[in-house]
Amino acid sequence: MNKVVAMVDLRSDTLTMPTEGMRAAMAAAELGDDVFGEDPTVNRLQLRAAELLGKEDALFVASGTMGNLLGVLSLSRSGDEIIADAESHVFLNEGAGAAALAGVQIRQVATEAGIMTADQVRAALRPRDDVHQPPTTAVCVENTHNRAGGVVWPLDALRAVSETARRSGLSTHMDGARLFNAAVALDVLAAEIAATADTVTFCVSKGLGAPVGSVLCGPAEVIGRARRWRKALGGGWREAGMLAAAGLWALDHSIERLADDHQNARTLAEGLAEIHGVRLDLDRVQTNIVYFELEGMDAQDFLARCREQEVLGAAGADGRIRFVTHLGVDAGDVQRALEVCSQALESAWADSRA
Repeated sequence: MNKVVAMVDLRSDTLTMPTEGMRAAMAAAELGDDVFGEDPTVNRLQLRAAELLGKEDALFVASGTMGNLLGVLSLSRSGDEIIADAESHVFLNEGAGAAALAGVQIRQVATEAGIMTADQVRAALRPRDDVHQPPTTAVCVENTHNRAGGVVWPLDALRAVSETARRSGLSTHMDGARLFNAAVALDVLAAEIAATADTVTFCVSKGLGAPVGSVLCGPAEVIGRARRWRKALGGGWREAGMLAAAGLWALDHSIERLADDHQNARTLAEGLAEIHGVRLDLDRVQTNIVYFELEGMDAQDFLARCREQEVLGAAGADGRIRFVTHLGVDAGDVQRALEVCSQALESAWADSRA
Protein backbone atom coordinates (compact mmCIF):
# COMPACT_ATOMS: atom_id res chain seq x y z
CA MET A 1 0.00 0.00 0.00
CA ASN A 2 1.34 3.42 -0.96
CA LYS A 3 2.01 5.78 1.90
CA VAL A 4 -0.20 8.89 1.82
CA VAL A 5 1.98 12.00 1.69
CA ALA A 6 0.53 15.20 3.13
CA MET A 7 0.53 18.24 0.91
CA VAL A 8 3.07 20.97 1.73
CA ASP A 9 1.28 24.13 0.67
CA LEU A 10 3.65 27.09 0.44
CA ARG A 11 1.53 29.28 -1.83
CA SER A 12 0.46 31.73 0.89
CA ASP A 13 -0.04 32.17 4.61
CA THR A 14 -3.73 32.79 3.87
CA LEU A 15 -4.07 29.00 3.61
CA THR A 16 -3.86 28.35 7.35
CA MET A 17 -6.69 26.36 8.89
CA PRO A 18 -8.27 27.03 12.32
CA THR A 19 -6.80 24.94 15.12
CA GLU A 20 -9.01 22.94 17.45
CA GLY A 21 -8.68 25.65 20.09
CA MET A 22 -9.73 28.31 17.61
CA ARG A 23 -12.69 26.24 16.43
CA ALA A 24 -13.83 25.80 20.03
CA ALA A 25 -13.62 29.56 20.59
CA MET A 26 -15.66 30.15 17.43
CA ALA A 27 -18.33 27.68 18.50
CA ALA A 28 -18.65 29.31 21.93
CA ALA A 29 -18.73 32.92 20.67
CA GLU A 30 -21.39 35.33 21.93
CA LEU A 31 -23.29 36.77 18.98
CA GLY A 32 -25.22 39.91 18.10
CA ASP A 33 -25.86 42.20 15.15
CA ASP A 34 -22.67 44.14 14.48
CA VAL A 35 -24.32 46.74 12.23
CA PHE A 36 -26.18 47.81 15.37
CA GLY A 37 -22.95 47.58 17.33
CA GLU A 38 -24.39 44.68 19.32
CA ASP A 39 -22.03 41.79 18.62
CA PRO A 40 -20.06 41.51 21.88
CA THR A 41 -17.30 39.36 20.38
CA VAL A 42 -16.72 41.76 17.47
CA ASN A 43 -16.61 44.60 19.97
CA ARG A 44 -14.03 42.74 22.06
CA LEU A 45 -11.86 42.07 19.01
CA GLN A 46 -11.96 45.73 18.00
CA LEU A 47 -11.09 46.87 21.52
CA ARG A 48 -8.26 44.35 21.77
CA ALA A 49 -6.86 45.36 18.38
CA ALA A 50 -6.96 49.06 19.24
CA GLU A 51 -5.18 48.40 22.54
CA LEU A 52 -2.49 46.25 20.92
CA LEU A 53 -1.75 48.95 18.34
CA GLY A 54 -2.11 51.93 20.67
CA LYS A 55 -5.00 53.45 18.70
CA GLU A 56 -8.29 54.97 19.80
CA ASP A 57 -10.58 52.69 17.85
CA ALA A 58 -10.69 49.76 15.44
CA LEU A 59 -13.01 48.23 12.85
CA PHE A 60 -13.29 44.54 11.93
CA VAL A 61 -13.47 44.12 8.13
CA ALA A 62 -13.60 41.28 5.64
CA SER A 63 -10.07 41.56 4.25
CA GLY A 64 -6.85 43.53 4.14
CA THR A 65 -7.90 44.90 0.76
CA MET A 66 -11.10 46.26 2.29
CA GLY A 67 -9.15 47.68 5.24
CA ASN A 68 -6.74 49.50 2.95
CA LEU A 69 -9.57 50.85 0.80
CA LEU A 70 -11.40 52.10 3.89
CA GLY A 71 -8.18 53.78 5.01
CA VAL A 72 -7.91 55.56 1.65
CA LEU A 73 -11.61 56.53 1.67
CA SER A 74 -11.40 57.87 5.21
CA LEU A 75 -8.16 59.86 4.78
CA SER A 76 -8.72 61.24 1.26
CA ARG A 77 -11.41 62.52 -1.08
CA SER A 78 -12.18 61.84 -4.72
CA GLY A 79 -9.64 63.68 -6.85
CA ASP A 80 -6.85 63.41 -4.30
CA GLU A 81 -3.58 61.52 -4.65
CA ILE A 82 -1.73 59.25 -2.27
CA ILE A 83 1.93 58.22 -2.40
CA ALA A 84 2.83 54.51 -2.38
CA ASP A 85 5.63 52.20 -3.42
CA ALA A 86 5.45 51.15 -7.07
CA GLU A 87 5.26 47.48 -6.05
CA SER A 88 2.91 47.94 -3.12
CA HIS A 89 -0.10 45.71 -2.61
CA VAL A 90 -2.46 48.70 -2.58
CA PHE A 91 -1.30 49.60 -6.10
CA LEU A 92 -0.74 46.21 -7.72
CA ASN A 93 -3.10 43.76 -6.05
CA GLU A 94 -6.28 45.47 -4.90
CA GLY A 95 -8.30 45.71 -8.11
CA ALA A 96 -7.65 49.44 -8.57
CA GLY A 97 -10.07 50.02 -5.70
CA ALA A 98 -8.48 53.33 -4.72
CA ALA A 99 -9.11 54.68 -8.23
CA ALA A 100 -12.38 52.94 -9.05
CA LEU A 101 -14.18 53.30 -5.72
CA ALA A 102 -12.43 56.12 -3.87
CA GLY A 103 -11.56 58.23 -6.92
CA VAL A 104 -8.03 58.53 -5.54
CA GLN A 105 -4.93 58.38 -7.70
CA ILE A 106 -1.81 56.53 -6.53
CA ARG A 107 1.54 58.16 -7.19
CA GLN A 108 4.05 55.34 -7.52
CA VAL A 109 7.52 55.66 -6.04
CA ALA A 110 10.22 53.21 -7.13
CA THR A 111 12.06 51.98 -4.05
CA GLU A 112 14.82 49.66 -2.96
CA ALA A 113 13.16 46.67 -1.28
CA GLY A 114 9.84 48.48 -0.83
CA ILE A 115 11.13 51.06 1.65
CA MET A 116 10.56 54.71 0.79
CA THR A 117 12.82 57.47 2.04
CA ALA A 118 11.75 60.81 3.40
CA ASP A 119 13.40 62.48 0.39
CA GLN A 120 11.30 60.35 -1.97
CA VAL A 121 8.13 61.41 -0.19
CA ARG A 122 9.11 65.07 -0.43
CA ALA A 123 9.92 64.67 -4.13
CA ALA A 124 6.52 63.07 -4.81
CA LEU A 125 4.50 65.84 -3.16
CA ARG A 126 2.26 67.90 -5.47
CA PRO A 127 2.36 71.70 -5.32
CA ARG A 128 -0.65 72.82 -3.29
CA ASP A 129 -1.29 75.95 -5.37
CA ASP A 130 -1.32 74.25 -8.80
CA VAL A 131 -4.88 73.53 -9.96
CA HIS A 132 -3.52 71.24 -12.69
CA GLN A 133 -2.35 68.66 -10.15
CA PRO A 134 -4.22 66.57 -7.58
CA PRO A 135 -3.72 67.37 -3.90
CA THR A 136 -1.47 64.90 -2.06
CA THR A 137 -3.29 63.75 1.06
CA ALA A 138 -1.60 60.60 2.36
CA VAL A 139 1.36 58.25 2.22
CA CYS A 140 0.81 54.48 2.23
CA VAL A 141 3.55 52.19 3.56
CA GLU A 142 3.53 48.38 3.48
CA ASN A 143 5.10 46.53 6.40
CA THR A 144 6.16 43.80 5.91
CA HIS A 145 6.53 44.31 2.17
CA ASN A 146 5.21 41.35 0.22
CA ARG A 147 6.83 41.69 -3.21
CA ALA A 148 10.14 42.75 -1.68
CA GLY A 149 10.24 39.36 0.03
CA GLY A 150 8.71 40.00 3.43
CA VAL A 151 11.18 42.79 4.17
CA VAL A 152 10.66 44.67 7.44
CA TRP A 153 10.78 48.46 7.54
CA PRO A 154 13.41 49.72 10.01
CA LEU A 155 11.73 51.87 12.66
CA ASP A 156 13.96 54.83 11.83
CA ALA A 157 12.83 54.72 8.20
CA LEU A 158 9.17 54.55 9.21
CA ARG A 159 9.56 57.46 11.59
CA ALA A 160 11.34 59.57 8.97
CA VAL A 161 8.58 59.02 6.40
CA SER A 162 5.83 59.56 8.96
CA GLU A 163 7.38 62.80 10.24
CA THR A 164 7.88 64.08 6.69
CA ALA A 165 4.25 63.30 5.91
CA ARG A 166 3.02 65.03 9.07
CA ARG A 167 5.07 68.16 8.42
CA SER A 168 3.69 68.24 4.88
CA GLY A 169 0.09 68.01 6.09
CA LEU A 170 -0.35 64.39 5.01
CA SER A 171 -1.73 61.36 6.81
CA THR A 172 0.08 58.02 6.87
CA HIS A 173 -1.69 54.71 6.31
CA MET A 174 0.12 51.45 6.98
CA ASP A 175 -0.79 48.31 5.09
CA GLY A 176 0.28 46.11 7.96
CA ALA A 177 -1.21 42.87 6.66
CA ARG A 178 1.77 41.13 8.28
CA LEU A 179 2.39 43.76 10.97
CA PHE A 180 2.93 41.17 13.69
CA ASN A 181 5.55 39.44 11.57
CA ALA A 182 7.37 42.77 11.50
CA ALA A 183 7.01 43.20 15.27
CA VAL A 184 8.36 39.71 15.95
CA ALA A 185 11.26 40.21 13.55
CA LEU A 186 12.22 43.52 15.20
CA ASP A 187 11.45 42.21 18.71
CA VAL A 188 9.26 45.24 19.49
CA LEU A 189 5.60 45.71 20.36
CA ALA A 190 3.26 46.14 17.42
CA ALA A 191 2.18 49.46 18.94
CA GLU A 192 5.68 50.84 18.47
CA ILE A 193 5.46 50.21 14.74
CA ALA A 194 1.84 51.37 14.53
CA ALA A 195 2.75 54.66 16.22
CA THR A 196 4.38 55.75 12.96
CA ALA A 197 1.02 55.75 11.10
CA ASP A 198 -2.37 57.38 11.57
CA THR A 199 -4.25 54.29 10.40
CA VAL A 200 -3.08 50.68 10.27
CA THR A 201 -4.62 47.57 8.78
CA PHE A 202 -3.54 44.10 9.89
CA CYS A 203 -4.78 40.65 8.86
CA VAL A 204 -5.82 37.94 11.27
CA SER A 205 -6.25 35.59 8.29
CA LYS A 206 -2.57 35.27 7.35
CA GLY A 207 0.16 34.16 9.74
CA LEU A 208 -2.10 34.55 12.77
CA GLY A 209 -4.19 31.68 11.44
CA ALA A 210 -7.80 32.91 11.55
CA PRO A 211 -10.03 31.95 8.62
CA VAL A 212 -11.31 35.42 7.68
CA GLY A 213 -10.78 39.06 8.43
CA SER A 214 -8.62 42.10 9.03
CA VAL A 215 -8.78 45.04 11.41
CA LEU A 216 -8.39 48.73 10.60
CA CYS A 217 -7.12 50.75 13.57
CA GLY A 218 -6.81 54.50 14.01
CA PRO A 219 -8.30 57.68 15.51
CA ALA A 220 -11.94 57.38 16.58
CA GLU A 221 -13.09 60.02 14.10
CA VAL A 222 -11.39 58.30 11.17
CA ILE A 223 -12.70 54.87 12.18
CA GLY A 224 -16.18 56.41 12.40
CA ARG A 225 -15.89 57.46 8.76
CA ALA A 226 -14.52 54.04 7.86
CA ARG A 227 -17.50 52.38 9.53
CA ARG A 228 -19.89 54.39 7.35
CA TRP A 229 -17.87 53.56 4.22
CA ARG A 230 -17.78 49.87 5.18
CA LYS A 231 -21.59 49.85 5.19
CA ALA A 232 -21.72 51.64 1.83
CA LEU A 233 -19.40 49.03 0.33
CA GLY A 234 -21.69 46.24 1.52
CA GLY A 235 -19.33 45.22 4.30
CA GLY A 236 -21.65 45.51 7.29
CA TRP A 237 -21.33 42.40 9.44
CA ARG A 238 -24.32 40.81 11.10
CA GLU A 239 -23.71 38.01 13.64
CA ALA A 240 -19.99 38.02 12.93
CA GLY A 241 -18.87 37.04 16.41
CA MET A 242 -17.78 33.56 15.32
CA LEU A 243 -15.25 35.13 12.93
CA ALA A 244 -14.21 37.71 15.50
CA ALA A 245 -13.68 34.94 18.06
CA ALA A 246 -11.16 33.36 15.70
CA GLY A 247 -9.36 36.69 15.48
CA LEU A 248 -9.28 37.07 19.25
CA TRP A 249 -7.93 33.55 19.68
CA ALA A 250 -5.26 34.30 17.09
CA LEU A 251 -4.15 37.48 18.86
CA ASP A 252 -3.94 35.62 22.16
CA HIS A 253 -2.14 32.50 20.88
CA SER A 254 -0.44 33.04 17.53
CA ILE A 255 1.77 36.12 17.68
CA GLU A 256 4.86 34.67 19.37
CA ARG A 257 4.78 31.52 17.23
CA LEU A 258 5.37 33.65 14.11
CA ALA A 259 9.05 33.32 15.00
CA ASP A 260 8.75 29.63 14.03
CA ASP A 261 7.53 30.65 10.57
CA HIS A 262 10.47 33.01 10.22
CA GLN A 263 12.95 30.31 11.18
CA ASN A 264 11.33 27.85 8.76
CA ALA A 265 11.52 30.43 5.98
CA ARG A 266 15.18 31.05 6.73
CA THR A 267 15.95 27.33 6.66
CA LEU A 268 14.03 27.00 3.41
CA ALA A 269 15.83 29.97 1.84
CA GLU A 270 19.29 28.78 2.88
CA GLY A 271 18.57 25.32 1.53
CA LEU A 272 17.26 26.67 -1.77
CA ALA A 273 20.30 28.93 -2.14
CA GLU A 274 22.51 25.82 -2.12
CA ILE A 275 20.65 24.20 -5.02
CA HIS A 276 22.25 24.63 -8.44
CA GLY A 277 20.11 26.83 -10.68
CA VAL A 278 18.45 28.86 -7.89
CA ARG A 279 19.03 32.61 -7.50
CA LEU A 280 17.95 34.02 -4.15
CA ASP A 281 18.76 37.13 -2.08
CA LEU A 282 19.11 35.90 1.50
CA ASP A 283 19.25 39.47 2.82
CA ARG A 284 15.57 39.85 1.94
CA VAL A 285 14.44 36.77 3.81
CA GLN A 286 13.57 38.51 7.06
CA THR A 287 10.18 37.03 7.92
CA ASN A 288 8.07 34.25 6.38
CA ILE A 289 8.32 34.95 2.63
CA VAL A 290 10.90 33.53 0.22
CA TYR A 291 11.22 34.71 -3.38
CA PHE A 292 13.63 33.07 -5.81
CA GLU A 293 14.37 32.72 -9.51
CA LEU A 294 15.52 29.79 -11.62
CA GLU A 295 18.27 29.62 -14.20
CA GLY A 296 17.39 27.73 -17.36
CA MET A 297 14.01 26.47 -16.20
CA ASP A 298 10.49 27.83 -16.58
CA ALA A 299 8.85 28.66 -13.25
CA GLN A 300 5.55 27.01 -14.15
CA ASP A 301 7.33 23.83 -15.27
CA PHE A 302 9.19 23.76 -11.95
CA LEU A 303 6.00 24.26 -9.96
CA ALA A 304 4.24 21.55 -11.93
CA ARG A 305 7.03 19.09 -11.10
CA CYS A 306 6.81 20.09 -7.44
CA ARG A 307 3.04 19.67 -7.47
CA GLU A 308 3.47 16.08 -8.67
CA GLN A 309 5.33 15.50 -5.39
CA GLU A 310 2.69 17.29 -3.29
CA VAL A 311 4.56 20.57 -2.80
CA LEU A 312 2.75 23.74 -3.86
CA GLY A 313 4.20 27.18 -4.57
CA ALA A 314 3.23 30.26 -6.55
CA ALA A 315 4.81 32.21 -9.40
CA GLY A 316 4.20 35.73 -10.62
CA ALA A 317 4.24 37.22 -14.10
CA ASP A 318 7.85 38.28 -13.49
CA GLY A 319 8.92 34.63 -13.29
CA ARG A 320 9.81 34.73 -9.61
CA ILE A 321 8.61 31.92 -7.38
CA ARG A 322 7.19 32.61 -3.94
CA PHE A 323 7.15 30.22 -1.00
CA VAL A 324 5.47 31.33 2.24
CA THR A 325 5.78 29.53 5.57
CA HIS A 326 2.90 29.52 8.02
CA LEU A 327 1.06 27.69 10.77
CA GLY A 328 0.45 24.68 8.52
CA VAL A 329 4.14 24.18 7.69
CA ASP A 330 6.62 22.65 10.14
CA ALA A 331 10.36 21.98 9.99
CA GLY A 332 9.81 18.53 8.49
CA ASP A 333 7.70 20.02 5.71
CA VAL A 334 10.53 22.44 4.92
CA GLN A 335 13.00 19.59 4.53
CA ARG A 336 10.61 17.69 2.28
CA ALA A 337 10.03 20.82 0.17
CA LEU A 338 13.78 21.21 -0.26
CA GLU A 339 14.14 17.59 -1.37
CA VAL A 340 11.31 17.98 -3.88
CA CYS A 341 12.71 21.26 -5.24
CA SER A 342 16.12 19.69 -5.71
CA GLN A 343 14.62 16.68 -7.47
CA ALA A 344 12.48 18.90 -9.71
CA LEU A 345 15.51 20.86 -10.85
CA GLU A 346 17.63 17.73 -11.34
CA SER A 347 14.92 16.10 -13.43
CA ALA A 348 14.57 19.25 -15.53
CA TRP A 349 18.31 19.33 -16.19
CA ALA A 350 18.21 15.62 -17.10
CA ASP A 351 15.31 16.17 -19.50
CA SER A 352 17.12 19.08 -21.16
CA ARG A 353 20.18 16.88 -21.81
CA ALA A 354 18.19 13.91 -23.08
